[in-house]
Order: sequence, then structure tokens, then C-alpha cells
Amino acid sequence: MAQRTQLNPDLPANYFRKYDETPDDEFYRSARLVVHIDDPAIAAATALFRELLPPGGAILDLMSSWRSHLPADVAYSRVAGQGMNATELKQNPQLTDYIVQNLNQNPALPYKDEEFDGCVVTVSVQYLTQPVAVFQEVARVLKPGAPFITVFSNRMFPTKAVAVWQALDDAGHAQLVETYYEQTGLFTDIHTEDRSPNPHRSDPLFATIGYRK
Repeated sequence: MAQRTQLNPDLPANYFRKYDETPDDEFYRSARLVVHIDDPAIAAATALFRELLPPGGAILDLMSSWRSHLPADVAYSRVAGQGMNATELKQNPQLTDYIVQNLNQNPALPYKDEEFDGCVVTVSVQYLTQPVAVFQEVARVLKPGAPFITVFSNRMFPTKAVAVWQALDDAGHAQLVETYYEQTGLFTDIHTEDRSPNPHRSDPLFATIGYRK
């Protein structure tokens, strides 16, 4: 079993165990050029990004893939992607640059302090085994007042989602992600919004939002 760093007594290490403990690099070696939520949920995520991300800003797309779901008609000065598969990232038309990095092995981001005007994590937070460390790094690279948006649904790769995520419902997921923000001590106005487009007819969509202090 891979060693886990215990973040604090409220988030014990066994919360972040996975059914499949083989290195994530092996799982993500093959490109998956598919979307992980349906079209109405994607549209809801795009609408949220349009509302909260500053036009012309530098945006960090953390845990990215071949699609970022950012509004196509909004110009950003930079969209930097971080993900696990180079083929997927290379095919993302909205990224201006990208890095391949396993955040579960190394949560330290190779960016300067206060380099970005906003950050998004889209339907991937359930795979983080060191979420507070990653969120601390996001805070470091964001400018004061910049939004950090974590979008999630109930879709996942069950063998790679952490145990605590699989044990919770939608409300529990929201509380858990808010805890990640809160434990950094570096975000304000932390809250979760239900952005589900069509209850019982499409994928649910939720967004936890915080702003860099």
C-alpha cells in the first residue's frame, strides 16, 4: 500500500486510499479522448467559468485533459494546463501551454507566486490523495482576490477515486471540498453552488468556489 501523508486529525490518511493503488501514471498512460459529464452539465460549467473568470486573465486549468470547457468566445491571455496525459493535453485547443505532472506524487506546482488570475479543477478533485497540499499550491500561484473553482459531479473512475469521496453523497462532497479550501487558511468566501442544469435528466453539477485572500 502506498504511503499517505496524514493531513490533520480531521482528514486521516486512510480517507485517501484507492481500490487501485497502482501508480496513477500507469492508469493515465492511455489517452481518453472523451468527456466525463454530459452536454448540459458541460454547458453549465462553461456558463460558470464565463461568470467568474476574468476575461484577459491568466487561467490555470488544473487536472486538465483534451477539453477545458472554458467559453470559446472569451479571450484569456493564457490558459496553462496541468494533467496526466500528454496526448490529451496536446489536443486541447484552449491551452496555451501545459505540463504533465502527477499531483499525487508531487503537489508542488512549477509556477511563480501570484502568476494566475484564476484556477479551475473540473470533475477531477475526487482523485487527489493530497488535496490540501495541492490547494495550498493553488493559493500560492493565484493573485489576491483570484477565484478558484472546483467543479464536480457524481461521475468518476471508481477504482481511482479516493475512499472518502466514494463514501459520501453530493452534500458530503460539497462539505469535503469546502474543507480542503478551509484547511489551507488561504481562501475566503468559500461556498458551494448547485449548478445542475436539469435535475433527474442530466448529470448533476456542483461548484465549490473560494477567493485567494
